[in-house]
Amino acid sequence: MFKAMHRQVVILASAQALFQIVSVIVMTVGGLAGAQLADSPRWSTLPIATMFLGTASITFPGAMWMARVGRRAGFLCGTFFGLLGGLIAAFGIHERSLGLLATGTFFVGAYQAFAQFYRFAAGEVADEAFKARAISLVLAGGIVAALVGPMLARLGESLLSPEYMGSFLILSVVSLVASGVLLGLRIPAASDQAAAQGPARPWHEIVIQPAYLVAMFGAATGYGIMILAMTATPIAMVNHHHELSSAATVIQLHTLGMFLPSFFTGSLIVRFGAIRVMLAGAAIFLAHILTTLAGTGFNSFAVSLVLLGVGWNFMYIGGTTLVTTTYRPSEKAKAQAVNDMTIFFVGLACSFGAGGLLDTLGWQRMNFALVPWILVAVVALVWLHRRRSTA
Repeated sequence: MFKAMHRQVVILASAQALFQIVSVIVMTVGGLAGAQLADSPRWSTLPIATMFLGTASITFPGAMWMARVGRRAGFLCGTFFGLLGGLIAAFGIHERSLGLLATGTFFVGAYQAFAQFYRFAAGEVADEAFKARAISLVLAGGIVAALVGPMLARLGESLLSPEYMGSFLILSVVSLVASGVLLGLRIPAASDQAAAQGPARPWHEIVIQPAYLVAMFGAATGYGIMILAMTATPIAMVNHHHELSSAATVIQLHTLGMFLPSFFTGSLIVRFGAIRVMLAGAAIFLAHILTTLAGTGFNSFAVSLVLLGVGWNFMYIGGTTLVTTTYRPSEKAKAQAVNDMTIFFVGLACSFGAGGLLDTLGWQRMNFALVPWILVAVVALVWLHRRRSTA
C-alpha cells in the first residue's frame, strides 16, 4: 500500500512535469507569436488568453465527466487535446492566422483543465498524513518544466519557418509522451469512503462555506497575479530591448521559483497551517512588486519573477490544501470543479488584459496596481484565521 501510493504520486508528478513544459512553451512564446500576427499590441496576448478560456470552459464539464469515467480516462483525454492544440497552433503560425493560433491554444487550455486535477488526484491516492506533501510533490514536477520548457521554446523558435511554428510542434510531441506516462496511473475507488460520510450536498452549500471561499479567493489571487505578470514579462522585456534568450531565462527562473519550493511547502503547511503559508505568499508578492520598481534591467526582471513564482507556490498550494478540507469525498467533483473554474476565469481575465495593461500602464505601474488586490486577500486570510481561532 505504501509503495503503491508513492508510485502513483511519482506518475502524477511526471505527468505534471510534462504538462508544465507545454504550459511554459505557450507562456514563453505565445505572446511573441501573437504579437507577430496581431494588428494591435492589445491583441498580442490573445493566444495565452484563449488557453485560459479553454481551461475555464472545460474544467467543470471535465470534472463531471471524470466523476463517471475515472481520472485516468480524463487525464488521457487531456493529453490528446494538447497534441491536437499544438498541431493547430503550428498550422496557424504557418498560415499567418492569429485565429488558428488562438484556436490551438484553446485546446492546450483544455489539456490544462484536466491536468489541474493532478494535484487533487495526488490527495486521493495519499493517506491523510501524506496528503499535503503529495500535493506539493506533484506540483514539484514543474521543476523539470522550468529547466526544459524555455529551452524547448527557444529551440522551436528557429527550428522551422515561420518563427515559433517548431515550438508548437514540440508541444504536441510532449503531450504525446505524457499520454504514455499516464497509462500507468491507477486511482483507487472512493465509493466506500464517500458512502460512509453521507450523501453529497448541493454545490452552493459547499461553496458558501467561509473556508472554501477564502481558499478559492486566495488561490485565485495567487494564480491571477502570477499569470498577469508572467504573460506580460516576455513582451515587456523585448520592449525594453532584451533578447528572447534573456526573456526565456527569466521565465525559466520564474518557473523554478514556482515549483522548487514545492519540496518543502507541504511540510510548512503541516507545521504552520495553510493560512499562514498563504499569508507568507502574499508578503512575497508585495516583495515582487517592490522589485519591479527598481528598474527594467535583467536583474530586476529576474529577481522579481523568482519572487512572483515563490509567492504563487505558497498561495496556490496553501489554497489547494485548505479547500480539500471543505468537502466530502462524494462532493469532490463539484467542489474541485467550481474552485478551478473560478481560478481559471480569473487567469483568463488576467492573461487577456495583460497586453492592454502593459501597453497602457507600462511594466512597473501595471505591477504596482496589484497592491490593493493582494491586501484584500490578506484581510480575508486574517479574518478566517481569527474566526477559526475563536471557534
